[in-house]
Amino acid sequence: MDLIEVHRLRYTRPASYMTILAQFFGILAILLLLVWLLHYREGIDIESDNPFRIFNVHPFLMFFGFIFLSGQGMMAYKTVKAERPVRKYVHMLLHLVALCLGIVGLHAVFKFHNIKQTPHLCSIHSWIGIGTFSLFCLQWLFGLTMFLFPRVSSETRAMAAPWHVTGGRVLLFMAICTAVTGLMEKATFLELKLQNEARLINFLGLAILLFGIAVDLSISLSRYI
Repeated sequence: MDLIEVHRLRYTRPASYMTILAQFFGILAILLLLVWLLHYREGIDIESDNPFRIFNVHPFLMFFGFIFLSGQGMMAYKTVKAERPVRKYVHMLLHLVALCLGIVGLHAVFKFHNIKQTPHLCSIHSWIGIGTFSLFCLQWLFGLTMFLFPRVSSETRAMAAPWHVTGGRVLLFMAICTAVTGLMEKATFLELKLQNEARLINFLGLAILLFGIAVDLSISLSRYI
């Protein structure tokens, strides 16, 4: 067995474990989010007459539709054993779906603010969030232009690839930072302290953070495979 094969085997198992762990924490976060929104916060409905049910579309889609699917797109390209063009198109498609659902999630919170007649983009959560989403759109367009258009030279793609990968990882943690600050803001607004709902929100925030860490470790270890 040559050194390259030894190196490959050294990282294959940890990368697989991290991918499984990422799926576990991602699904756990979705379940906790649904329990919170459906049991404690009146449900989810963007067309409801209840403005709080409209608002609930925002946290659900910004995690499941944006963060979770973005993480899946990153792992699909780095960890799935398939032909490179297949991984590339799945990666692009998942991020496109994440982008579209993120737009709906942002629409929900702006609609809620309009109904309640409250100002937009006045918290650190909203500042980080709108910046993250704007950069995500630019990142997706950059990837589409650079890696899917056949006229771009292989040399240019090779130079752009590290920036694209690093940018994706940074945006993932910016999105997680946005989610966690959003949960803190909501818990503060509701004046939750020692209630079960407050504990649920804390566990939800931890699950989202651990999902991001596991995704990052999964794709980082997969670089060496």
